[in-house]
Parts: sequence; structure tokens; C-alpha cells
Amino acid sequence: MLGKVALRLFPRPARRCLRAESQCPGEPLAQPTSDYGEVLHRASLYVHWPFCKRRCTYCNFNKYISPNVDHNAMRDGLVQETETLLRDSQVKEITSVFFGGGTPSLAKPSTIASILETVAKASCLSHNVEVTLEANPTSVSTSKLAEFKKAGVTRISIGIQALRNYDLKILGRDHTVQEAVWSLEEARKLYPGCTSVDIIFGRPGQSLELWEEELEEILTLCDHHVSLYQLTLERGTALFKQVQEKVVSMPEQDVVANMYHAARSILEKAGFHQYEVSNFAKNGAVSLHNLGYWKGMQYLGVGPGAHGRFVPWGEGKTQREARIQTLEPNNWLREVRQFGHGTRKRVQQSELDILEEMLVMGLRMNEGLAHQGFAMFVERPGFPRQPTALPSTPATTFIPELSFSMLLTCSSLKLVRTETNISSHSRTGTDNGLKKECSRKCNWKYTK
Repeated sequence: MLGKVALRLFPRPARRCLRAESQCPGEPLAQPTSDYGEVLHRASLYVHWPFCKRRCTYCNFNKYISPNVDHNAMRDGLVQETETLLRDSQVKEITSVFFGGGTPSLAKPSTIASILETVAKASCLSHNVEVTLEANPTSVSTSKLAEFKKAGVTRISIGIQALRNYDLKILGRDHTVQEAVWSLEEARKLYPGCTSVDIIFGRPGQSLELWEEELEEILTLCDHHVSLYQLTLERGTALFKQVQEKVVSMPEQDVVANMYHAARSILEKAGFHQYEVSNFAKNGAVSLHNLGYWKGMQYLGVGPGAHGRFVPWGEGKTQREARIQTLEPNNWLREVRQFGHGTRKRVQQSELDILEEMLVMGLRMNEGLAHQGFAMFVERPGFPRQPTALPSTPATTFIPELSFSMLLTCSSLKLVRTETNISSHSRTGTDNGLKKECSRKCNWKYTK
């Protein structure tokens, strides 16, 4: 059954992970098109599966522990909301799909297939489109991994998080090191070149030496993509309480910074190209879906608590909106049944709002921000442009308050991070603290 569904979605026989194969490690990634009309008819799709078996001690994501999930109701709700948002956005092409959570590998493969089939019916879905599924080691058997592939998944991101059983216990993970290694080996067999590993550093009691040893072990197991996330203490989590009560202690910030720089060096020597603050790839196996976020492209957010950024042309509107879906699954499902979607909050974005987000997100990429990335907004009628003088030669400058008019008037301007500014980042949503981050004083290097 699932094989037939996948065949309808992807008629060509060879389905593979879509990569930037024409680009070698170290070369800049392609910039998004400057054709504003074309951009508005393309979007990526994020689908949130909010359920988990247990709550990790560090996690403050929108997730729920439910032993009795109504899979049929969730499938129907996700399909209906996908249909509604595709109709409202009038998107003609879905460029990538990402199933996140929660633990989306707990969903039935038939649910994944139904959503992808819905997308294929309503818009253009390329035969080799990148379809990523996040997975936990204990929620994927060999047969289930194969079923996800038949359903249309082309890329797996496995939350290993640590290769020390003691640390996994502190983090509240429900798997062991042995289970993590097994799941990674099985995933690599089914998704060769398209298996990503998530790992957390800066864990309680972790030293630089232990981290370097662990990373060397990971390199013997991992595929072509590694995501490194610095552990961040979030208020309201069990780990935050343990640290406050001095049950466990966190490494000093200088030690954590050294861990990050050591990881960059180790990964680079192993052939991994760092293309974003937290992400490393070799053989061009970058995450195209996440690149869409960082380049300011449109995306639809489906499921409880999902975020989206798109122009609702189907409602007769011409201004991009930031949307957040209802958080709690039962309330979200009730709203979807009543209205066709569970959008709880929608805010119109001005051109400046979009540019602020592009600046904050774009500077996460190693290639930085080039003028092509925001030219689509500059050329729109009525957008204010005030010339600002720029130095005649490239330099590293301290910019207390970055002027957007400077960004908009110099066609050859490119902003990139400096080595002293680069730092790792916790795994957070694209909306958390954007404007706050945008106003921070940082060192940036601009080139002509």
C-alpha cells in the first residue's frame, strides 16, 4: 500500500536525497532567486507531530506525553490543515518538507504518506524533493524506517544527543548508547548520504577532553551531516531545576566555547564543511529545508504550535504574515475541524520585519548575506531607500545599530560573521527572540 502511494508521489524510479551537488565543500551556497513573484509561489512545509513517549529534562518544545494518541484523528487534522494553508497561500511548488516534533517517528508511516499525497495533489512536488523526518532511536525499527522511506521520506535526522549512558540519563533520553548506534547504522543502510545526527554538548559535568573523545567516536558512526547544539537551560524544565538546586553543575562558558571550537576543527579535518552556526555537511549533503529558513523564504507551518511565514493570497491579501498554530493538540484539532485550520495568531509583517528576520537568520550561515538575498524586497514600490555612505574597502567594523538603509543601497554589500563573533546556538524555533537578537551589538565583516 505504502509503496503504491510513494510511486504516485514520485513517479521516477530513483528517489534520492536532493543535494547541492554542483557545490564543493567550502564554496558558497546558492542564493535564493531575486524574482519576487517566483518566491511568493514557492514555500517549504513544516509539519509538527507533538507527541513523545517521555519529556527530556532539557526540553521546552511544544510536546505532549499521551499514551493513547488517536492516529486517525491526527492524520485527518494534519491533512485538512495542509489543504487549507496550501489553498490560502496559493503556493504552486513545495520545495521541501520537514516532519518535526515532538517525536514524528512515533507517527504512522501512513500518516506521512497521506500528507505528502495531499501536497502532491494541491501543488508541484518534485520527484526528488527533500523530505526529512526527525527520529528517536527507540521509535524506529528497521521495518518502520523502510516504511517511512516507502511513504516518501528521503532524509532522516536522528536525535542521538550523546554517546555516554550517564549523560543520556541526565538528559532524560529513553535510549541507550547501544540503541543509538544500532538505529544510526540501520538508517545509514536505508538512507545512505541522507542521515543526519543531532548531538548536544555543554552537558552537566562534561569536560573538553571527554567531548573530543565522544566526537571522534561519532565520526566513526555518522553519515554526511552533523548538527551540534549547545545545551541551554530553559526555565520550567527539570534540568533547570536540578542546576538551580545544585544537583548537577554546568561547564563554565569558556569551557563550552572551547568545546565548540574544538568540534569545528575536528569536523573540518574529517571533511565536514560548516555551512551554518550549528550544521556541518560533507559531499554537499546540506539541509535544504533549513537553508530556506535562513534565507528568509516562505514556509507553511502545519500542526499544533507550528510557525509559518507566507502571503495569504487566497484570502485576497498581499502582505506576508507570521502565523502560529494553536498549541494544545485537542484544541488545535477542534479548530481544524471547525475552521479548516488551527491558526491561533497571525501578524502582518512589514518589509522591515522581514529584513530583520533575514539579517538575524542569514548571519547564521557561513556565506553570510549578499544583496541578492534581500533584493526581492528592495525593488518593491514604495519601499524607502536612503543612501548611506560606505567605506571604500572591505573591513571589520563594530556596528552598534546596523542601518538597514545601508543594506538596501549597496548592491555589492555582503555581511558575514567574524571568527570572534561566531558561537553555537541552542536548538530553538525561528521566532524566539528575533528582534532582540537583531538589536545586539556584534562584530560583522562586510565585503564588496
